[in-house]
Amino acid sequence: MFSVDRRVLALAIARMADSAGNSFLIIVLPLYITSGVITGNSFGLTATAITGIVLSLFGFLNSFTQPFAGYLSDKSERRKVFILLGLGILAVTNFSFSLASSYPALVAIRAVQGIGVAFTIPCTIALVNDLASDENRGGNMGVFNTFRLLGFGAGPIAAGALVHNGPYTVAGIHMTGFESAFYIASLGALISFALVTLLVSDPEQADAEAADDFSITILGSRGGLDPIFTLALASLFMAISIALISTLETTINRRLGQNELWFGIEFAAFVLAQVALQTPIGRATDRYGRKQFIVAGLVLLIPATVVQGFVGTPVEMLIARLVQGVAGALVFAPALALAGDIARKGQSGTQLSLLTMAFGLGTAIGPLSSGFLVKFGFQVPFEVGGVLAALGAALVYTQVEETVTKPPDARPTPQD
Repeated sequence: MFSVDRRVLALAIARMADSAGNSFLIIVLPLYITSGVITGNSFGLTATAITGIVLSLFGFLNSFTQPFAGYLSDKSERRKVFILLGLGILAVTNFSFSLASSYPALVAIRAVQGIGVAFTIPCTIALVNDLASDENRGGNMGVFNTFRLLGFGAGPIAAGALVHNGPYTVAGIHMTGFESAFYIASLGALISFALVTLLVSDPEQADAEAADDFSITILGSRGGLDPIFTLALASLFMAISIALISTLETTINRRLGQNELWFGIEFAAFVLAQVALQTPIGRATDRYGRKQFIVAGLVLLIPATVVQGFVGTPVEMLIARLVQGVAGALVFAPALALAGDIARKGQSGTQLSLLTMAFGLGTAIGPLSSGFLVKFGFQVPFEVGGVLAALGAALVYTQVEETVTKPPDARPTPQD
């Protein structure tokens, strides 16, 4: 029978709150930078270049810090304190954006935020893994990711409305649309902080063997690639493929004869498919195995990505993004669950952080690569994304072994 640990559910709701608040910034920061509020020395760069630096800086610092954060949580055998540290930094930096008036201050705040959030992500995933069992790990990962994506999808919509409808006066306090968005983003982190403080506790660590040195295992014990490293590569390739359209909004709108609303719907379609399917797919992997879902998702990702370079109408792009969302749902939660099955006790923070780091890097590399590759033709970024998805499928198929050998509720038959 499928069940979710109360602490996992609390972590999921907390992650939804801080994801909503943090995803506000995807919409708000580019508008804030070009609004005229930020002044001073821009180091000779345009506002567009500064925007790119601010957005990418978070992704890269966040991704590269995650393995260290996971390692520290393994060594201390404590997850909760690091999660709270990251949420506290997120709350303070979200509020600090409302006080920033120069480009250097904005860049510094975003850099601190990227490092701070790096403590929350791998430690939360590791704690979900610690609290789950082999029989329900896929379902728990699915529930966690469903709530996270709900927050991530709702945040930009709410942020756009807040900025557009501002300014506001609340309890006699006047605030602009930008300030209100930063305050609500900070509030989301504080709500998460309170939920984790009150409802989450670290599990008892029995015979945990944390690694004495920080290292990433690339080669497996039997030759070939390490399975967790392979799953991280597959997550990287998937994230690059799904993020390709981010930089191409203007080109896609012109090519398909659509407006910004259509692009927003197409962009959100991926998230909606993920929200609908993460939990049932995660539960299915507990019963039927994980590897086959991951391989199927990566195979499905190939046509779903390539076709985006050839579609001719908004509806066709919408369908392609929905299928891409299905593919992503088949990969992400099952990959985390499979890696959790393999991870050595006391080292799940370090090892699972490889997957979260890879996904974060992919979402940063995808937009950068599509902006470069589109010069060679509109179809080229999506064709490259398809090749990466195929490579990921081949790697998982050949380098990763199944961890679920039999349905957890299976009963012996007379033939057994």
